[in-house]
Amino acid sequence: MRIHWLEDADDGLSPRPGLSGPTRADVVIVGAGFTGLWTARELLRRDPGLDVLVCEANIAGFGASGRNGAWLSPGIAVSPAELARRSSPGAARATVEAMRQTVTEVIRACAEDGIDACARQGGMLRVARGRHELPAMRDSYRTLAELGLADGIDLLPAEALRERVRINGAEGALFDPHAAAIHPGRLVRGLARTVERLGATIVEDTPVTEVRPRGAPRGSDAAGQGPRVVTTRGTIDAEVAVIASEAWVTRLPRRRRAVLPLYSLIVLTEPIDEATWEEIGWHGHELLSSHRYTVDYLSRTPDGRVLFGGRGAPYHFRSRIDPAFDRHDPTHALLRAQLRTWFPPLAGIGLSHAWGGPLAMPRDWMPNIRHDRRTGIAEAFGYTGQGVATSNLAGRILADLIVTGDTPFRDLPMVGHRSRRWEPEPLRWLGARYLQRALSHLDARAARTGVPPTGRTLAERLLRH
Repeated sequence: MRIHWLEDADDGLSPRPGLSGPTRADVVIVGAGFTGLWTARELLRRDPGLDVLVCEANIAGFGASGRNGAWLSPGIAVSPAELARRSSPGAARATVEAMRQTVTEVIRACAEDGIDACARQGGMLRVARGRHELPAMRDSYRTLAELGLADGIDLLPAEALRERVRINGAEGALFDPHAAAIHPGRLVRGLARTVERLGATIVEDTPVTEVRPRGAPRGSDAAGQGPRVVTTRGTIDAEVAVIASEAWVTRLPRRRRAVLPLYSLIVLTEPIDEATWEEIGWHGHELLSSHRYTVDYLSRTPDGRVLFGGRGAPYHFRSRIDPAFDRHDPTHALLRAQLRTWFPPLAGIGLSHAWGGPLAMPRDWMPNIRHDRRTGIAEAFGYTGQGVATSNLAGRILADLIVTGDTPFRDLPMVGHRSRRWEPEPLRWLGARYLQRALSHLDARAARTGVPPTGRTLAERLLRH
């Protein structure tokens, strides 16, 4: 499968050597994606003497970090309104403010490390495509205003939106300036080079099969030592093991039900000529999405293409992840059709790429960021497709917890959080497939009738986040 971001990363993608047998490290990190690499960077900035080993099953950036929608956005999957309901308005405010600062921190870190991630700080437009999406747009603004978070946020009427970008059927948009479009391939590959310069070792083509906690039996070895990471190429003993494998965490023993791996798919156009861009506008490179339950996300690439992504590919029984699932012809065809309804001038444009990959959805939608000193295991996962910025914050939090045992972000609801596990099969499959079908029907009915969803259906109550 061809992934534009990795093809355009401009470093050849040559695999690094794999592990060459049993070894030791102060900290071993499972996964060379955004979470693992940000964690390695932050650890070495706090303690340059640490021996940090990053273990990757494929190549750095192979997973969600190298194949996402290019959104550096300030949200987590749990909305500010739901954060306030679950915890407090103060916790919701603190989370949003931390995420907004994280967007700035990622851009600052790239400049400091010489990573050309092609960041374009055009903000984000949540578009009401049809009058049925206006109530959701207004509710989002009202929540931010009530929490004191509406600074810079603007509700754009249809005509003001058209001055920025001309979207078919758009009735208005919520503009959030705290977001940027980036080149995820260049970011993740640049991070890998950065952590190597700082002194970390990255081994690739080294799948991890188990992460054993401190004190687990080791055959003839004495119990009570640090955690052990078992790979297909040897074992790694360490003082701390960091699990940073996002959806792939389900492949580790006793973690299959930690998250639900759901596939998000993407289509990408050929480069678009200047005359067509003049028809569309979009010169600010804003991130775009609508208020559909089934999720859509768009970005304009640095080389003048349009990326259109969305959900819809079916959940696979027993949380299976397989390269064959990166393509799903019915969903990719639907994305192509939706792209052309957003932008009719693109009706004749060719598509150069179509890809996909799994995201990790926790049972309560809340990211999990924690370090258990008793077991020696730290972990961060469960971004539900919003991990480009969240992974940076997670890396800083994990580094704080590992090096000092505390973090200024200790009161954020995702720090120390442990989501309830998903139901066993076949309940997991039945529930996921029901929600996917029900939400698709709700979106289709709202678009057809012009009547917004009530929020009272079973699917909407189950989806509440």
